[in-house]
Amino acid sequence: MGNLLTDRQFWVNYWERKTGLSVNIPPNYLFHDQLSRIIKNRNVKTAIELGGFPGYYAVFLKKYLKIDVTLLDYFVHQPITDELLQTNGLQSKDIKIIETDLFSYQPEQKYDLVLSCGLIEHFNDTADIINRHISFLKPGGTLFITLPNFKAVNGWFQENFDRENYDKHNIDCMDPGLLADICRKAGLEVKQSTYFGNFSVWLEDESKKPAALRLFKKIVWVAGKMFTKIVPFNSKQLSPYIIVEAVKS
Repeated sequence: MGNLLTDRQFWVNYWERKTGLSVNIPPNYLFHDQLSRIIKNRNVKTAIELGGFPGYYAVFLKKYLKIDVTLLDYFVHQPITDELLQTNGLQSKDIKIIETDLFSYQPEQKYDLVLSCGLIEHFNDTADIINRHISFLKPGGTLFITLPNFKAVNGWFQENFDRENYDKHNIDCMDPGLLADICRKAGLEVKQSTYFGNFSVWLEDESKKPAALRLFKKIVWVAGKMFTKIVPFNSKQLSPYIIVEAVKS
């Protein structure tokens, strides 16, 4: 358990306090361009989303890209996922659910696409968690990982105004060079490992934060958006995300 920065109870509490989880996933969902390109260009037929409850990306892949999708997480509250599917015009049978511990589960099949969005940064051993992703990949399959960049302005926000949440993240792993090296050492061809997004800041459970903090966050958000609209670029200092794309030979 030394590899974990969170435990199952943390995620139970996290999701139980969330409201409005059943949302209509739009066609321009975050990272839609990258995922659409991968699936089209590499003839992806099967995908698994790791650590993705309630299944937003699994729903996106099924709803818009029509591929065979599996969702794996060690906490899945089925009624929430069922409601999400229904909101998006899907049925329970449309997405396979595996509720299990990734560290004890042996993949029963391999996939064309293995993705996680906001998972690997919750573990101390970054190479280990990435290699567990790779164990699900078919030869020729694509690994697609995204994570927040807390070395940017958004991380400063988390560190100073939500330290409890900040401490649940492995800041050292938020390094595109490190992530690319891990993938190469595992035998993958790295297509990209880079900062992504011009600017954003956020706070967990923002509605429960003091009004002054919410106002300050809004001012910073608006100022950052205006600046990067005039001068759009991805950077370590401003980009809110990191994305990794690599192919198994």
